[in-house]
Amino acid sequence: MRARSRVHLLVAALAVATACGPRQVEVGTAPRAAIQQMVRVTNNLSQSVNVYAVTGAGSDSDLYLQQVPANTVKDVPVPSVRAGASVTFKAVTVDGSRTYQSRSVALTGVFNWAVP
Repeated sequence: MRARSRVHLLVAALAVATACGPRQVEVGTAPRAAIQQMVRVTNNLSQSVNVYAVTGAGSDSDLYLQQVPANTVKDVPVPSVRAGASVTFKAVTVDGSRTYQSRSVALTGVFNWAVP
């Protein structure tokens, strides 16, 4: 019986030594958060507008972003456009009767744009 107790004691001692032993640890920093590109649209019209990002020539380069309600200020994310890219914003009234366009900008962070 004493031999069995010693075996149990030895197993317990090895388990404690293994559990309390040194561990390998990796230390690092968190990756930098990407700056969200966006346009802050101030819609001064009496109707909603559909907002687009225009990244090149032709209608194939119009990227639909979001609809902005009438008389509203809204931050609209601009996904798929890298920081520093040249972009023009376009707003089309929901009835399609009027189109507004911003100047071309190198998008970095937030661009403020009022319609009209």
